[in-house]
Amino acid sequence: MLQKGILNPDVLHLLARIRHTNTIVIADWAFPYWDEIETIDLTLCRGIPTITDLLDLLHDNFKVGKIWQAEEFLSTNPTEVVQKYETSFNGFKGLYPKVEVTRLPHNDFKKLVPNAIGLIRTGDTTAYGNVILESV
Repeated sequence: MLQKGILNPDVLHLLARIRHTNTIVIADWAFPYWDEIETIDLTLCRGIPTITDLLDLLHDNFKVGKIWQAEEFLSTNPTEVVQKYETSFNGFKGLYPKVEVTRLPHNDFKKLVPNAIGLIRTGDTTAYGNVILESV
């Protein structure tokens, strides 16, 4: 029996199927549903778990080369929220120094979603906090 790290079997199954240059979406509680991609809903209640909770758990299990996020995230959220995300992103950079973070208009961000292998919905309430991770 697994004792640490990610214990959710659906999340583990999704992660195990991701290969080079595949993407996964980590989203908030209200993120839309797309028929084209597998969705795992981890929402327990508003705010639990957060996107950064999941990102921090992924550091050991997921080799990230690129991160996408809506550019509106920076102008909508307070500095401490932006810093929390940067800390989570830097957890990937510490392991894989060439990680790129690209911020693009929210509508362009959403156009990338249907190409993902899967979407994990959290309980996060952060405005524009959704991210797309691309494996190396």
